[in-house]
Amino acid sequence: MITLCIFVGKMWLSTCMLSESKRERERMEGLALSGQKVGKVTIKSDCDVFHQLWKEQQHEIPSLTSNINTCHNLDGEVGCVGYILSWNYILDGKDYVAKTQIIDIDEEKNSVTYKVIGGDLQELYKTFVSNVRVETDGSDNIVTWTIDYEKLSPSVPDPDALLDFAIKTTKDIETHKLQT
Repeated sequence: MITLCIFVGKMWLSTCMLSESKRERERMEGLALSGQKVGKVTIKSDCDVFHQLWKEQQHEIPSLTSNINTCHNLDGEVGCVGYILSWNYILDGKDYVAKTQIIDIDEEKNSVTYKVIGGDLQELYKTFVSNVRVETDGSDNIVTWTIDYEKLSPSVPDPDALLDFAIKTTKDIETHKLQT
């Protein structure tokens, strides 16, 4: 297309280049709405303890961290795909609510994946999926948080504060587990 435009003249060439630039800019803006954030924390606690906590003992989490006020079962069978929970949590000094559904459990990878299906995050993100995975690497146990998201608009911030929240919550739980 651009080669053909060169033969037609400078005016047409400018229009083609502008058109190509506009398409590239729109493509980049679309890409910027979606992303993935990953954070890791090394823990001393047993991998299975953390995996079970996030898989089927979520109601205990508020007693292990000051970040989460409550966690309630709304629907489904505890520890199974489809299980729906309501979380009341504090982020940057403000109270928030999230309704999540477990969409995947991988016992081999000690992994649980949650999808946000209601609450405050839906005012910012079209999709918000978080995965917590616990694995052993040599003598270290590592908790990996992965957040996949799609923002509703370019003005919505990336969920860096939410990843920091997950890391801090993990550290709080680790501290509490080591004290007991």
